[in-house]
Parts: sequence; structure tokens; C-alpha cells
Amino acid sequence: MSQSTETIEQAAAKAMAYTDRFDQTSIALHWITVILIIGQFSTAWWHEAIDQQSRLAAMVLTTHRSIGVSIWFITLARLVWRNSFAYLPPFPLTMPKAQQTIAKANEYGLYALLLIQPVTGLGRVLLRGQRFEIFIWQVPALFEESPAIRGVFADVHEFGAKALVVLVALHAGAALYHRLILRDGVLQRMLPWSS
Repeated sequence: MSQSTETIEQAAAKAMAYTDRFDQTSIALHWITVILIIGQFSTAWWHEAIDQQSRLAAMVLTTHRSIGVSIWFITLARLVWRNSFAYLPPFPLTMPKAQQTIAKANEYGLYALLLIQPVTGLGRVLLRGQRFEIFIWQVPALFEESPAIRGVFADVHEFGAKALVVLVALHAGAALYHRLILRDGVLQRMLPWSS
């Protein structure tokens, strides 16, 4: 009897997960963020692989900075949307409380890093004491050069990037675990298309 009850509960959770999706704005903002993060890491790695004095390196760095600013604003928009208008489906009934807590901690950690990383990157650039570009704008030198404080921003930015890789990997790994192992419909709730 208890096995059939578990099966019924699992089936109900699975059905709810398939039909109980995040709202379209939350889904769109999530996938825009994913694309921007891929662009951010790609430009960082690309910049490290090319001649630092080349014109291409300057363009890649401008792109990296511009994506960082975009990520900051998109993350801010996501938080405002999430706290004011978003539909957040509940966790599946079969998901243990410990897993729910880990999922929430990972999500809040991602939001925090997506807000902190652009700030540390901007601090790193501002404290060079030189003009720089963001998007199509030339930003004049706003502060005097400060190597010591700039070094702190650089270290925090580097650590944040590594932490972001870990949290993104955990987030993506958990999504794939739900899709491929548990098959509980959690991943489908955030896909841009319904399955």
C-alpha cells in the first residue's frame, strides 16, 4: 500500500512540475542571464589567451566590461521581478527539505555573485586611473591610480569568478540530475519551451 501511495505522490509531483512553470518573464530573464554569463566567461578566457597589447584584446575587454554591466542590470531586474511580480512554483512534493535548502542557498549565492562581480570588476578598472570604454562610451579617469586597493578588487573579482563557476556548475548539475535521474519535471519548469 505504501509503495502505491509513493507512486501516486510521485506522479502527482511530476504532473505538477510539468504544468506548474515559472512565468515567461522569469524564464526569459533566466536564459538572458545564462547567455550573458557564457559571454562573460568566454571573453575572460579569450582575453587571457591573446596578446594583451593588441587592439583585439582591448575590444574583448570592452565587451567583457559591457557584459558585466548588463549582467548587473539584468540581475537587479530579476530580483525586482522575483520579489514583486513573479510566479514561483513550489518545489516538488518529493523533494526533501535539505535539497530545497541547498537549492535556495545556491540561488541566493548566484544572485549575490551576479551583483558583486560587476562591482569588483568596475572597482578594478576605476582604480587603474585611466579612461576606459563600456559599450560605446568613453569613461574618463575618475580616480587616481591605487594599486593596493585595485589589487584587493582584483583578488575579490578572481575569487568571485571561481565561486561563480562552482555555483553555476552545481545549479546546472542539479537541473540535469532532476531531468535525467529523478525525471520530476523540475528542469522543464524553467525551459523556454514547454515539453
